[in-house]
Amino acid sequence: MPMFIVGTLFFIFGFVTWLNGSLIPFLQIACELTHMEAYLVTMAFYISYTVMALPMSVILRRTGYRKGMMLGLVIMAVGSLIFIPAAEARMFSIFLVALFILGTGLTILQTASNPYIVHIGPHETAAVRISIMGLMNKGAGIVAPLVFTAFILSDMSQFTEAHLATLDPAHKIAELEALSSRLVAPYLIMAVMLLALAAMVHFSPLPEIETQQDDSDDSAASVMQYPNLILGVIALFFYVGVEVIAGDTIGLFGKEMGVTNFGQLTSYTMVFMVSAYVVGMIVIPRWIKQETALVISAVLGLVLSVMVMTGSGDSYAVWNAMFAWTGVPEIPNVVLFIALLGFANALVWPAIWPMALTGLGRLTSTGSALLIMAISGGAIFPFLYGAIADASGDSQGAYWVMIPCYLFILFYALKGHKLKSWTGR
Repeated sequence: MPMFIVGTLFFIFGFVTWLNGSLIPFLQIACELTHMEAYLVTMAFYISYTVMALPMSVILRRTGYRKGMMLGLVIMAVGSLIFIPAAEARMFSIFLVALFILGTGLTILQTASNPYIVHIGPHETAAVRISIMGLMNKGAGIVAPLVFTAFILSDMSQFTEAHLATLDPAHKIAELEALSSRLVAPYLIMAVMLLALAAMVHFSPLPEIETQQDDSDDSAASVMQYPNLILGVIALFFYVGVEVIAGDTIGLFGKEMGVTNFGQLTSYTMVFMVSAYVVGMIVIPRWIKQETALVISAVLGLVLSVMVMTGSGDSYAVWNAMFAWTGVPEIPNVVLFIALLGFANALVWPAIWPMALTGLGRLTSTGSALLIMAISGGAIFPFLYGAIADASGDSQGAYWVMIPCYLFILFYALKGHKLKSWTGR
């Protein structure tokens, strides 16, 4: 039952989080944004993890895990409701406020649920349990763009740049306001569902877990003595950066490459992530250790990053060879390589968490908060990618920002997680 309840929460994480991949090209059209401005969507959403993680950990120590999860769902419902005036006014700044509040609610949910999953069973199978949660999370990531496309991105022919350029200013504003208002009903429904889930958690038999949490004021300073945690936070920062790049930039990049179903491309990345989670649940720890899985993930990420940068936007050979039988519309090789990064990324999160929390004991809640703060990598790297793409005029070449990220993850997998002190012993 605890796994079922927390699995439901992870599905919600994924649904809300991976809507951003479809929301970015939608808001770029509705609010007339540049590349860099469009990626403020990820900036506003993920920066909340850095700003709010430690305050949320303090609240969590006082409320406990179950009440903390319930509070997070209520905060997310508030963020969803703010989408309604944002859509009616077509004001990008209000959208950013709504996204920040959604991210704040997710912060407390993540701070509560990730250590909950780590500590609810044996340490050596923690990566498997997190992989199951990841399966729920990324499964929602498959569903969310499809739902968004079906209900919001349908009949977009009148919103192409060429068509909008032919309209007079008043008519163009009216068209864009009509497009923006499509968000009202879905986010109202989402708010109702989140409140219903909060009630479910409140009345559920979800047990509390004991992690000997530290209430002292110097807990944040104390965790600095654990290199496996601090380096894990940095590795997670880089990982979330490349994960969000793979999930959230593929839609806009695919649109530039002429892909007609660009709103669904985030689902492709999520399909590969789900596939990797299934593989991870089968082979970890039966045949390979979670440390080995992290090494494989980092190396595969490096290889695919190079292929993204050098792949052809006019070639469909790889897609035809692998997926022609599916009947799904073709996408260029370079876009497929971005989607395949989902397979490389999937096992990084479940591998890093148990490595980073090893030996923390009473400092677990503070360590968890620091790891949650690392999710801010999802704010920084897509925005950095957008800035480089705008400055260079080369959105494909801008994917080089992923290379140093995977290199650090590889270092953590090989050596960083083994360090017991800053002297190297």
